[in-house]
Amino acid sequence: MWFSTKAMPSYEAILSATASLTASVILLRTIANDFIPESIKDRLFLHLHTISSSLSSQLTVVIEESDGLTANQVFHAATVYLGEKLSSSTPRIKVNKPEKEKGLQVTTDKNQEMVDVFKGVKLKWVLLSTSRNHVLKKNNKNGVLKEEIRYFELSFHKKNREMVLGSYLPYLLQKAKEIKEKNKTLKLHTVDYNGTDYWGSINLDHPASFDTMAMDPAVKTALIEDLDRFSRRREFYRRVGKVWKRGYLLYGPPGTGKSSLVAAMANYLKFDVYDLDLKEIQCNSDLRRLLIGTGNGSIIVIEDIDTSLDSAEDDKVTLSGLLNFIDGLWSSCGDERIIVFTTNHKDRLDPVLLRPGRMDMHLHMSYCTFSGFKTLASNYLRIQDHQLFDEIKGWLDKVQATPAEVAGELMKCEDPDVALRGLIKWFHNRANTEMQDGSLNI
Repeated sequence: MWFSTKAMPSYEAILSATASLTASVILLRTIANDFIPESIKDRLFLHLHTISSSLSSQLTVVIEESDGLTANQVFHAATVYLGEKLSSSTPRIKVNKPEKEKGLQVTTDKNQEMVDVFKGVKLKWVLLSTSRNHVLKKNNKNGVLKEEIRYFELSFHKKNREMVLGSYLPYLLQKAKEIKEKNKTLKLHTVDYNGTDYWGSINLDHPASFDTMAMDPAVKTALIEDLDRFSRRREFYRRVGKVWKRGYLLYGPPGTGKSSLVAAMANYLKFDVYDLDLKEIQCNSDLRRLLIGTGNGSIIVIEDIDTSLDSAEDDKVTLSGLLNFIDGLWSSCGDERIIVFTTNHKDRLDPVLLRPGRMDMHLHMSYCTFSGFKTLASNYLRIQDHQLFDEIKGWLDKVQATPAEVAGELMKCEDPDVALRGLIKWFHNRANTEMQDGSLNI
């Protein structure tokens, strides 16, 4: 079969036609952004973008917002990462201010191309959307629900495919994680059957830190070292075949700082806190759903564990359901979780709860010691030493006082002399009371 060379366009003609068509696409895209209504613009831009991509040697990676019910981490990481890459020349940006957040969230808008450079390679991003109609039947009547489907298209030269998939996207995921950690607002979540995944949340603005905790220095140091070791051992847990989680039991009398210690742990690790009130949960299956709804890198708190199960009704949460929640198969639904239990009476707990794997570290929150008092004096009065310290040390050896009680006395006056003498007077009164009932430690 013969072909006429006159009928075939030259290479230069093909290149010229391609460049002309690409320029036309760019021009039409500019016109669309400025003059065409939003309802038509998305569909037009999608067609133009497809035509432009098909004329080049570029490879396009499609990153959808979700895969069925599962959120796509790459999509959300790209949203965070590109939000930090926005420049003053970006023609359109999207600004959002969630009610519970402190700052503005700035992200790229739809149909806005952004160029990133990684290892000398140019990578073009664009956020697109399409829609899908779902037919709904209710009361023998048909309705249509329109669902928006968002996705990123990442375009680059085909020769860089392995570099993008093997290096760039993992880099993007790590950078997005760092950005979120830097900008993270800690949340306190509580059981709410009207909320998403049965959780509702508010900002956690508790100022507690390990520096302000009036607790035994050795216990504090041991806890910090344990938390650090836990945080860096992801691969260790995977290698030994264990779920990446850790359990802590905080026990001691009321007012010894158990709740404040949870807040200090959250602030130290930058973890959200999930306050799990077992009395509010209707059944074991709801407990499992609540577990699935907790995020990675979080602290689950079950306060007053000794009374929570005792007060639960027969058809509510059971001990076996709680044990499955702690270390059963359902406990593997997530990573880097800490479970904190608190109780005023450790001796009342079922021994099956106390074993390693459920409550790995037991921390006794004691009455105020002299070292704890010095921390409180530094916090409230901004003093490191005082002539009345020795007398107060003597009282602490004889009278049981919680850190909350000592702090309450120190808060009454900013003058150190007045505040410390007021504390000594309080010790006198407590001692008289304890002497009358025979509990004074002489």
